[in-house]
Amino acid sequence: MSNVTEKIANSANSYIGGAKQTVGEKLGYPELAASGAEQKAQADAKAAAATAKMHTEGAGHQVQGQVEQKVGAVLGDTTMQARGHAHEVRGNIEREV
Repeated sequence: MSNVTEKIANSANSYIGGAKQTVGEKLGYPELAASGAEQKAQADAKAAAATAKMHTEGAGHQVQGQVEQKVGAVLGDTTMQARGHAHEVRGNIEREV
């Protein structure tokens, strides 16, 4: 599953869990409230892990891109420089999402 898909699934599970918790609390169903709270907590933890993974991958792509750009400049390889720029931009995007 991609990081974006994971984030969407985790957000949905978090909202569903929160809704179950609220309904359980309002209607006096402690089992439903506890189940919802657990679902929300698990989804929030998974979302945090997916975000950390995405940021780490983004940092790696940034560094890779910077290295490729510098090596490409030294070698006079414009294709390598362009590829490096693309990796750096990808890394920037991954770290901002």
